[in-house]
Amino acid sequence: SVGPKITAAMTAIALAVKDASGLPCGIQILAGANHEALAVAHAAGLQFARVEGYAFAHVADEGIIESSAASLLRYRRAIGAERVQVWADVKKKHSAHALTADVDIGETAAAVEFMRADAVIVTGAATGLEASDADLTDVRRHCRVPIYIGSGVSSENLARYASLADGFIVGSYFKKDGKWSEPVDPRRVQRFMRA
Repeated sequence: SVGPKITAAMTAIALAVKDASGLPCGIQILAGANHEALAVAHAAGLQFARVEGYAFAHVADEGIIESSAASLLRYRRAIGAERVQVWADVKKKHSAHALTADVDIGETAAAVEFMRADAVIVTGAATGLEASDADLTDVRRHCRVPIYIGSGVSSENLARYASLADGFIVGSYFKKDGKWSEPVDPRRVQRFMRA
């Protein structure tokens, strides 16, 4: 759980990003802080919250992340945030999925859709790693909500991914040498936008 000071700070940052960009925006607060992310998205007038552990639990480096679909949707209604979409990671990066090894990624995506998420996000195993074409194809077979790729998208694989997903969440590729911890490299952003 994230404290009120951090939630307030995240709201201020989200408002600044939204106002500066003029683009549709969403937010994720890591470590399974899904309710807080939804609250920030609502307060800042963002379009979506990216959530993990929406359907089925997983083990992350922060510990066990329990599924949150039921409580999150009740919370969204309670705070009047029904216009904020829920974009849910399936078989999320930086996590072990041994608890749900008998449930493949397509079935997980179907459960996310059944639990009324607005979109699913497919990632590679870690930040900056590509999502597998087989995973994306399996997810597409099992659900009808939009599919976003949430890691490993680059100017080199964008054309290949265009037929497998409805959109892309790009972060690391825009940074110097493709490393998430480095500053944004304008040349990499321009190369991606040209692609």
